[in-house]
Amino acid sequence: MGNILIVAEIQKGKLREATLELASFANKVAGARGGEVKSLVIGSGIGELASELAGKGGGEVFAADDAALANYNVDAWTQAIRAGVEASGADLVLISNTPTGWDVAPRIGAALDAGFVSDCFNIEADDGLTLLRRIFNGKLDARIKVNADVVVATMQPGATAAYEGTSDGKVTDLSVDLSGVRSKFIEEKQAEATGVDLTKADIIVSGGRGLGAPEKFKEVIQPLAEALGGAMGASRPVVDAGWLDHPYQVGSSGQVVTPKLYIACGISGAIQHLVGMKGSNFIVAINKDADAPIFEVADVGIVADLFEVVPALTDAIKAAKG
Repeated sequence: MGNILIVAEIQKGKLREATLELASFANKVAGARGGEVKSLVIGSGIGELASELAGKGGGEVFAADDAALANYNVDAWTQAIRAGVEASGADLVLISNTPTGWDVAPRIGAALDAGFVSDCFNIEADDGLTLLRRIFNGKLDARIKVNADVVVATMQPGATAAYEGTSDGKVTDLSVDLSGVRSKFIEEKQAEATGVDLTKADIIVSGGRGLGAPEKFKEVIQPLAEALGGAMGASRPVVDAGWLDHPYQVGSSGQVVTPKLYIACGISGAIQHLVGMKGSNFIVAINKDADAPIFEVADVGIVADLFEVVPALTDAIKAAKG
């Protein structure tokens, strides 16, 4: 079996959490089918980040360190990843399903004449290599086997936990020929941030249509989220109704989350929502309908009026915290 290559991403001078999630997938595949985990870090002055990844499940880390790679450039990244695949002997390339991944991964697939599968949430390697992705707005899971010598896959951020533990990988310098790069970086413009990045929240309190009105989020959901030190989320119908902006949406068409604690208030549990949060470590559901599908994935289910339970829970938490 060939090796697995993780393509790392750097955000604000740090490794993205999604990169450490790729390390989890890569080590899982290596454990099941053999081969070694390798990684590629692209940028300028990246020695410390490469060493960090080597110690967090990245295996041998190839550092493509060049001033010309200081900022993302799809032509330059394509060259760097091709060099990384050659140096690593990888037949599986894992890239995060982020804006960078959306841009560069298909080009890598084409450049390597490889099989390409996007937006995957899991990998099974016990019997060959099977990639899982959701289709029909999250209603079905597709199981995909690719008939190709090399496979490139993008993985959903938040679909698994970041790699835990330490490893004794090493860092190897990687020279990249950038003489054929035709595009150049001009500038980066940062859009005004709205909402929160729910994929990084340890605690999420989400509300659904059962709240009845948009102002109830500030009156009921937000106080509980703040008391717990967590973030506020919402179901798709809430966002579609304009009660909250899209960054708050949890689900297959919103954000896929895996917090330590997920509290669903007034959410019935449509499949689109369930696939976005069922990987949470502990789920509490509050709903008046005892037959609501949300209870099928909940660790604790409370059949009651959320307007009685949630404020009481908020007060109890504040009292306990003094």
